[in-house]
Amino acid sequence: MQTGALSTISKGLAELGESPVWTLADDELVTGFAEIHRIEQQTAAVRLAWLGELDSRGLPGQRGAATTVSWLRSVLLIGANAASRMLGLARGLRSATATAAALGAGEVNVEQAHAVVETLKDLPDEVKPETVEQVEAAMLEHAGVLNPAELRVLGTRVLAHVAPEVAEEADRRALEAAEARAVQKRGLHLSADDAGGVSVRGSLDPESAAIVRAALDPLTKPCRADGGLDGRTAPQRRADALTEICRAALGTDLLSTAGGEPITLVVTAGFDALTRQLGAGMLDAGIQLSAETVRRLACDATVLPAILGGQSQVLDLGRQRRLFTGAVRRALNLRDQGCAFPGCDRPINWCHGHHIISWLDNGNTDLDNGVLLCGHHHVRHEALDYEGGVRPSRRGVAAARLKLGAA
Repeated sequence: MQTGALSTISKGLAELGESPVWTLADDELVTGFAEIHRIEQQTAAVRLAWLGELDSRGLPGQRGAATTVSWLRSVLLIGANAASRMLGLARGLRSATATAAALGAGEVNVEQAHAVVETLKDLPDEVKPETVEQVEAAMLEHAGVLNPAELRVLGTRVLAHVAPEVAEEADRRALEAAEARAVQKRGLHLSADDAGGVSVRGSLDPESAAIVRAALDPLTKPCRADGGLDGRTAPQRRADALTEICRAALGTDLLSTAGGEPITLVVTAGFDALTRQLGAGMLDAGIQLSAETVRRLACDATVLPAILGGQSQVLDLGRQRRLFTGAVRRALNLRDQGCAFPGCDRPINWCHGHHIISWLDNGNTDLDNGVLLCGHHHVRHEALDYEGGVRPSRRGVAAARLKLGAA
């Protein structure tokens, strides 16, 4: 009886376990280790064959279990994923008889058997039985030198060789399904974090990702300034590039309107009457901003400052920002020809007009009070000074002097 064979195997393993391992010679230890692994795979093959049979007879249900998986969990005390995977292999081996035989002979391991069974299961329905046998035979032939992942790759290549039309159609359907899943999964989340910033996470489908990469890449190269290296990391450069693109879009009339009015960023800030300086600000979304950031945002197209005095008294609801547009912007473009920060090569299209004397400090929007700065250097630097009243020349390298401060 088979139960007697199992008892013999159990006794032999018990005796083997009681033998001291340290007494083994090196070669004996290495050879024995490999042999134990082979026997383990043979044992797994027997277990899977028995599981497949009891599953086909419906024995777990007859013993009160809702499913074979739940029965496995209770009998073997394993997790749901492990039980489901074991049952899937047992069912697959009932039809993949060559693989079952190879596992029983210790010629393949359990993971390789999983690879073969899953590859055969994923073959298109129109694949002929003889083609399935060819794929299985080729995978088993190379199982002695290929790991499970490599076997899966081999399986797809064999199909492409013996049934190219079927393989091409299967690849097309798989690609379309993957793209559909990516489109369904797409999303973007913005949430405040505990460090005073906003966490951005999400997923894009391949087409959207290609568009976003094409827009970001030109703006993610390092900026050299004053002969030094850009200290930003690659993720920081990508974040700055995304901000630049959105800032540029806000400065156009391409975006939709809200209530018939252009999209406007409202910044509420306190004003100290004694020092005549702005305090910290807050966006409509409840995000707090430093006074320096409020002043910088005042240079941008869509900012409407709401200045509050003591007791939150409204001092000035402001007016939507008068921009460097039209003739003034064209003059800035002609004069600066890009970002005026020394050493920066950002082009005109990615620069915005910066007020040397802030608009919030009654600075005028004219050529003498303006200079082109890219987003990175606008953040890094808030003030521009002229030596001897000379206007900046090309890129401002010769005459414009930036106050580096703590940047």
